[in-house]
Amino acid sequence: MTDTWVIETDTLRKEFVSRMGQRRVAVRDLSLRVPAGGVHGFLGPNGSGKTTTIRMLLGLSRATSGTMRLFGEPVPHRLPQVIDRVGAVVESPKFSSNFTGRQNLLLLARSIGAPDRRVDAALETVSLTGRDRDRYKGYSLGMKQRLAIAATLLKDPALLILDEPTNGLDPAGIREIRDTVRDLGASGVTVLLSSHILAEVQQVCTSATIIGNGRTLASGPVDELIGAGTSHRVVVPDPAAAQAVLVDAGFTVSGQNGHLLVDGTDPAAINKTLGAAGIWLAELTPVRADLETVFLELTAGDTLGGAR
Repeated sequence: MTDTWVIETDTLRKEFVSRMGQRRVAVRDLSLRVPAGGVHGFLGPNGSGKTTTIRMLLGLSRATSGTMRLFGEPVPHRLPQVIDRVGAVVESPKFSSNFTGRQNLLLLARSIGAPDRRVDAALETVSLTGRDRDRYKGYSLGMKQRLAIAATLLKDPALLILDEPTNGLDPAGIREIRDTVRDLGASGVTVLLSSHILAEVQQVCTSATIIGNGRTLASGPVDELIGAGTSHRVVVPDPAAAQAVLVDAGFTVSGQNGHLLVDGTDPAAINKTLGAAGIWLAELTPVRADLETVFLELTAGDTLGGAR
């Protein structure tokens, strides 16, 4: 155990038994490491075991085998000792529809013994100041999700777990949640963000774990997962001639549906090499891999089970 790990699991496994006695593995030997600070993406398609893992971490479901730690404490055995440091939005929030957002948070704050001033701070963090006196039933879905996040902030958690917080949101709502999550990570809160929308998560995550079929496929800083290298899309009148020139010059080149993909981060060198051979560019565009590309490569051939 490293004291910088906020979440740590080893060989975590969860099996379900159907009424017919058949066993189904939802999480298989999952190893997860979430560093302190920033936003850690917990990524995988629907059915890959993300929600099941989160429920086990929060003591809502019992693991079949393996170990889990939060802040270095074994859970679920020591969960009561650390639960006050954890906020989570796992299921649809339950608020009174006829109360305002502020009234809902005040009631919740008083029920957990949190000072009223935390309500103002939470509303400001999720950018609901100015709409906090509107009734909850008039909130958009994105506003409801932000109020749910605000509710978890009332106890000033060091770890915030969000399970698919942008599900069902329109583009404006997705942007609101994205901005809120980014701000929380920058404030020092560790955020575990579960999602299957890889391109969206890439914009806010500093590190990530990619899972498929209930198992860990890759984990680490986002830049390392994607790869530091950049390739370039090259469009020329004669791709075959250009490829021969570039290969002779030491470039790694592949043909891609009428254009070339050239490894390397120096577009000037590509341009100079082709120009010296009398080949003039119609297009030279940088192409960088993304989490979706990495994920699809990692999960090629996987068959997903029925877990969430």
